[in-house]
Amino acid sequence: MTIKNQSMQRSRILPTFFTLNFFILCISSFLFFASFNMIIPELPAYLSSLGGEDYKGLIISLFTLTAGLSRPFSGKLADKIGRIPVMVFGATVCFIVSLLYPLISSVAGFLLLRFVHGFSTGFTPTGTSAFVADIVPFNKRGEAMGIQSLFGSLGMAAGPALGGLIAANYGINPLFYTSAATAIASILIILRLKETVLEREKLNFNHFKLKKHEIIEKRVWMPSSVLFLAVFSFGIVLTIIPDYSTFLGIKNKGLFFAVFTLSSLGIRVIAGKASDRYGRIPVLKVSTLSMAIAMLMIALSSTSTHLLLAGVVFGASVGMNSPTISAWTIDLSLDQFRGRALATMYIALEAGIGIGAISSGFLFGNNTSNFPIVFLSGALSALLAFILLMFISKRHASMGNDEQNYREK
Repeated sequence: MTIKNQSMQRSRILPTFFTLNFFILCISSFLFFASFNMIIPELPAYLSSLGGEDYKGLIISLFTLTAGLSRPFSGKLADKIGRIPVMVFGATVCFIVSLLYPLISSVAGFLLLRFVHGFSTGFTPTGTSAFVADIVPFNKRGEAMGIQSLFGSLGMAAGPALGGLIAANYGINPLFYTSAATAIASILIILRLKETVLEREKLNFNHFKLKKHEIIEKRVWMPSSVLFLAVFSFGIVLTIIPDYSTFLGIKNKGLFFAVFTLSSLGIRVIAGKASDRYGRIPVLKVSTLSMAIAMLMIALSSTSTHLLLAGVVFGASVGMNSPTISAWTIDLSLDQFRGRALATMYIALEAGIGIGAISSGFLFGNNTSNFPIVFLSGALSALLAFILLMFISKRHASMGNDEQNYREK
């Protein structure tokens, strides 16, 4: 079967947008993100209770490292054996690891579990995004990715709140078991979905042998580059804002994160629909420019009010950027390499956040006088993303493989 015929057959057998299947996928995404995020606020104290207070910085970094390393494999597997097995594997990792946390009594064992836990986000989001791309027509991708990312963000917001409530009232072990139950629920509700990869291969050892061209999908280097430059600021925010909040007299270090998360939620669907109608590049120009402005506002903040107002602008820019970049990546990808393309995008995401976090820690150096230069570096990175978008041709930016096939028919 040719690639074009496979694409045409898929369009005939797959459900249309806004079906029950699409929202089942969204609910699964909500549960998945809630599962591993609900334990994060309690992990530093739990690690300290094991005697590992000096290793708190590894809680997130080990998780992110594994996620990044596993992306090329998850992308290849999503294209070869199917989207659903990749989603199920990632959620299964969440389920098993959450059950193992209460059984670990050593720092080394805990850190090993955090390393393994990272496979979850290295796999499930790749399969989910590819599945959404398969079932949604190209002119609705931005809107669809906006809705799907909205559910994921809600899970990331609801998870820690629920986790804190459970830990405070019932203890840490019931929290781990709840996390495991949430992960298995995310699996059960997607098992009724029909696989969208029509010509699947049986899993074999060769699927884990990566050739050079299978690591990065060159067709999506542009959205990946823009994403890398944009999320550099996100890495800075995650690392430095807690200290900056204390410096400005904000007792609740999570307040800024709550503000920018809420700000990002509502605008995701609006931005996604706008990118479908007006193009990906115009929306991304707005998002990257507003991100540069937000980082400048943070750098110049002298009161808690100023910082939280900057958080609103920053959240809006993140909300515009996320679904639009995902839709643009899908536009430029080929059907048979869509998993690889999305994996490449996620590699750029994790690399940008990681490098932003590391470099901001180095620039800050626990010296409060360095706060402005740290946040200005984030503004510069976002501005570079905006400048890069200015040089991308309109045709190359907006026409992906699916849209070209559609116009040729």
